[in-house]
Amino acid sequence: MSKTTEEKNNKGMARFLNGVEKLGNKLPEPFMLFVYLAVFTIFFSWIVSLFGVSVEEPGTGEEVAIKSLVSGEGLEYILTSMLDNFTGFAPLGLVLAMMLGIGLADKVGLLETAIKSTILKAPKSLVTYAIILVGIMGNLASDAAFVIVPPLAAMVFYTIGRHPLAGLAAGFAGVGSGFTANFIITGTDALLAGISTEVMEGLDSSIVVTPVDNWYFMIASVVVLSITGALITEKIIEPRLGKYEGEGGSELEQVTELEQKGFRNAIITGAIFLAVLVAAIAWPNSALRSEEGGLVPSPFLDGIVPIILFFFIAIGIAYGVTVKKIESTNDISGYMGNAMKDMSGFIVLIFAAAQFIAYFDWTNIGTWVAVSGANTLEAMNMTGLPIVVGFSILTAFMNLLIFSGSAQWALEAPIFLQMFYYLDYHPAFIQAAYRIADSSTNIITPMNPYIIVVLAFMREYNKKAGLGTLISLMLPYSVIFFAIWIVLLLVFAIFGIPFGPGVDMYIN
Repeated sequence: MSKTTEEKNNKGMARFLNGVEKLGNKLPEPFMLFVYLAVFTIFFSWIVSLFGVSVEEPGTGEEVAIKSLVSGEGLEYILTSMLDNFTGFAPLGLVLAMMLGIGLADKVGLLETAIKSTILKAPKSLVTYAIILVGIMGNLASDAAFVIVPPLAAMVFYTIGRHPLAGLAAGFAGVGSGFTANFIITGTDALLAGISTEVMEGLDSSIVVTPVDNWYFMIASVVVLSITGALITEKIIEPRLGKYEGEGGSELEQVTELEQKGFRNAIITGAIFLAVLVAAIAWPNSALRSEEGGLVPSPFLDGIVPIILFFFIAIGIAYGVTVKKIESTNDISGYMGNAMKDMSGFIVLIFAAAQFIAYFDWTNIGTWVAVSGANTLEAMNMTGLPIVVGFSILTAFMNLLIFSGSAQWALEAPIFLQMFYYLDYHPAFIQAAYRIADSSTNIITPMNPYIIVVLAFMREYNKKAGLGTLISLMLPYSVIFFAIWIVLLLVFAIFGIPFGPGVDMYIN
């Protein structure tokens, strides 16, 4: 490619990204977005109801009419349901409970020590793989991973004589594009499953999406993305960057003996916890298994969130006591309280999102749009996997404008889960298709508030680096991750591999 052609392509990409940024900046903050959507739903329900619009619900054959919120009945519902909509919103309790444990482990320093210990002890030939893996697993710390992993990864590469920006890119790709994957259940699983269940409650209360319903798929995703991300770094990113000749940067500090001891004690505590849990499940006539002796469904799966909460509390306390950050029970509640302060924005967002979803469900607009959309797709013979891929592509583009994964799913779920439900697709399968798209483009959207943070880290090694420099580094990860993930989704679907315990592509 000639220099002139490359310059033209760069200008075209810059114009595209500037357009996305300009359009995205015109959108309100997620809280106000849902306030506006709730208000729109109120008036839209009124207008549509004036025309007596109704739809026949598949399966039951029941005629469902659009109900107006601009009515006596609607006003009563708005006023009397507001608190219940908020406090009864499934993701609220799930996520806050999870973050009590994960937040404690993060605030005492366990998660950062785990990251440094994992990367520094990896053989040099496996460092890239380790960084991508740690980045993906870093979503245990939620958004905190965006601030922790990329700079640590850059330091690791600088320390071993490789280009630090390649390390930073690998860390950012793992955290951002691999955000939704993990070997264990995280707050993201609980949050998205809660929203899905909330939407399905108004459709079919027998269908519950649990935090483990995408687990098998996400375990496979960690392996596939770790290999893919490492190959992108070593075959595309590093050759493009060349040898680092800058003077900036600092070497990664080693884990102290006390931190190593704390990490060891946390691992021992975690192993004991898991051993006790396995023994409790395997115990004859265990209360954690169903009456038939199975695990799907079972009290174990129903109680997975409290179990994960206790796990992180146990390892967090073990580490904190060892490194002397926890010297009394007051310290435990203090760290948990600080973690909850970080969730204040989420709580405010959920208040507005809960109202919108409740209004959407009460007015039957979602049912009308879903049935009409499903009928249209069936008429066009677009009911197979291609339409699911199309939905995933649409989500990827929407994520360029709405960074918050929970906000976007709360926006999309009421429409698309219903639409695909009438095509007999399991909501957990559609949720998986959403998750891969939402994660893949996290690292290239100007709406990601952490892009500016990562750019600041980047300028420690290249003072002339701009947003275009960062985007050009991350674009290969975003595109290839998404393509590989789509292939993995199709492999699971076509070969009937469960996405989670007892969860297939179709509703059984």
